[in-house]
Amino acid sequence: MSRWLTEAVPRGRVAAFRTLIYLFVAADLVVFTPWVRTRVAVPGELYQPLLVGRLLPLPTPTPAVVAALFWALLLLALLAATGRAPRLLGWTVFALYFEWMIVAMSYGKVDHDRFGLLVALAVLPTAGRARHGDATRTEAGGWALRVTQIAVICTYFLAAWAKLRFGGLDWLTGSVLARAIIRRGTELADLIASVPYLLIVAQFGIVAFELLSPVVFLLRERWRLATVGFFYSFHLVTMATITISFAPHLAAMTAFLPLEHVRPVVWARRLFSRRGRDAARPAGAAPALAGQASAAGRPDGP
Repeated sequence: MSRWLTEAVPRGRVAAFRTLIYLFVAADLVVFTPWVRTRVAVPGELYQPLLVGRLLPLPTPTPAVVAALFWALLLLALLAATGRAPRLLGWTVFALYFEWMIVAMSYGKVDHDRFGLLVALAVLPTAGRARHGDATRTEAGGWALRVTQIAVICTYFLAAWAKLRFGGLDWLTGSVLARAIIRRGTELADLIASVPYLLIVAQFGIVAFELLSPVVFLLRERWRLATVGFFYSFHLVTMATITISFAPHLAAMTAFLPLEHVRPVVWARRLFSRRGRDAARPAGAAPALAGQASAAGRPDGP
């Protein structure tokens, strides 16, 4: 079991995942949850902190507290995305974002799509230093990614458990999706709803998919990646039909992907380098083929 939990992964994968997660935190503040800043306009009596907010001596949100939290978190998340001071910046970002979530979720609604992201922020500081493109394998980084993967799958499995616990079998045969479509459905959802019994079949399918999600850990890499692709397609359909976004969950789910192969900085350098060579080439001169010797006797091209 410990061998599976600490399966070594390339440090480049950890570096890419770290950059993506911290950039998402910055984007979350300004794109997905800017409404948290409006909570300060609500009377303090309506602030009902979650259990953890009651256990910790956290202040009641005020304009000054929320503004300081917002700007500190935005700046530090961008700094953490560079990979510098991974432990100091990582723990600080986790603590600040945790408080941001307590403020966001202490007014009557708790979103379960944040669980995987919070776990990722909690374990990334333990992964240590990692550079983009580094193929050296690390067990500490593997543990951080594995724990995030487990949190992602727990989000699915526990969601199904909650459906059956509170809704019972009626959740499967009721009008859950129909009500969601009435409240926030799209034209695509209206087309789906017009097909008899299709929404009931979809509800059975959703619960089955969530209950079976842990199977992803038993699959070989090729099939595991295909299954994760299905997870992403599920959320794409959800967004396209009932406009529910699981963006934080989708960011955390990249822990399953071979992110070390995604290197936009290197791609950009190659692109600009190629353009620079093309601009420096005399007019009318044909581009040298890769491997073709130049006048200096060295092969041109990458």
